Amino acid sequence: MIIRKKFKFEGAHIVRDCSSDRCKKSLHGHSYVVEVFLTSTKLDFGQMIYDFGLTKGTIKDIVDSFDHAYAMWSKESDEFKTFIRGNSDRVVEMPVSPSAECFSLSLLFMIDKILKATEFKNGEGEVSVKSVRVHETETGYAEAFQEDLEWFNFSLDDIVFSDAIKSEWNDPKMYDKLISYHSQSTTSKPFINPIVERKFE
Repeated sequence: MIIRKKFKFEGAHIVRDCSSDRCKKSLHGHSYVVEVFLTSTKLDFGQMIYDFGLTKGTIKDIVDSFDHAYAMWSKESDEFKTFIRGNSDRVVEMPVSPSAECFSLSLLFMIDKILKATEFKNGEGEVSVKSVRVHETETGYAEAFQEDLEWFNFSLDDIVFSDAIKSEWNDPKMYDKLISYHSQSTTSKPFINPIVERKFE
């Protein structure tokens, strides 16, 4: 069984080395739609895969990080990086091209790490992200699956959010905690879902 949660953001990028001149030579933006597909090994006590309300926390913060932000490939020149950072508060530096394909891969990667760093409290099974679909336009989207993560070898440290983005998260230290957990600097899971007072046993 699979559930889907939809998010939206307005973002800007340049897709270097793609075939279209407009895309690879000019800064431009899109109205993105992100669909996150989750699955589990069993239903929780409320007989749900995962409560949609729980996706409005850390997962939403990660997706919303790209809203009104410039997504920049880390291969850009230092001069260009300095210009962007000097003229935009909201910047995400990525180890991959900010294409729809790599947005879906990066979001899948981060959401997977978030779920693995979350302590579930309502009888959930092993909740995991099945895929992430990113619509760049009304007519085109890219969808990344777990096996696609093998295409790239990057870490959480390789995705860098500007201070202005982090300051708007519910927990500005959220990403640091995520990195620390997955680097085994700490063994306790940093994200703990609320305990549910059950009516039916």
